[in-house]
Amino acid sequence: MGISKALVSGLAGAVSLTIAHETLRRLVPEAPRMDVLGMRAISKIMKKAGAQPPAAGTLRTWAMVGDVVSNSLYYSLAGSGKDTWLRGSLLGAGAGAGAVLLPGPMGLGSDPSNRTNSTRAMTVGLYLLGGLVAAAVGSTLACNDKKC
Repeated sequence: MGISKALVSGLAGAVSLTIAHETLRRLVPEAPRMDVLGMRAISKIMKKAGAQPPAAGTLRTWAMVGDVVSNSLYYSLAGSGKDTWLRGSLLGAGAGAGAVLLPGPMGLGSDPSNRTNSTRAMTVGLYLLGGLVAAAVGSTLACNDKKC
């Protein structure tokens, strides 16, 4: 599969993750708040660089765009072929585990992704969803090339 198709499958995974996350955070009180972690990360980096972070609305937009771009690149690694579903699953589960385990040690706080057992489960599930969508799109695009 070409790079452009891998990026399309990665984008599909990232967009599905973002839509599911945004829906959950509006409907479920204990939903993960990965947007908050992104905003904290950007603010922390900007302050260390001596810059003033933007207002909350702009900061949230930057965090959302950064999430979609970085997750697209990450999920594009699912690719295609016989192990696409395994790679997508492992990438998603790994990203979910990292999202639960790493923010605290990184100084971003653990509550947004680690507040309750439900929050942790939703965090891992959302990232797993992204990996599975990337695998599904990658498999479909590869199959279209081969006329499966």
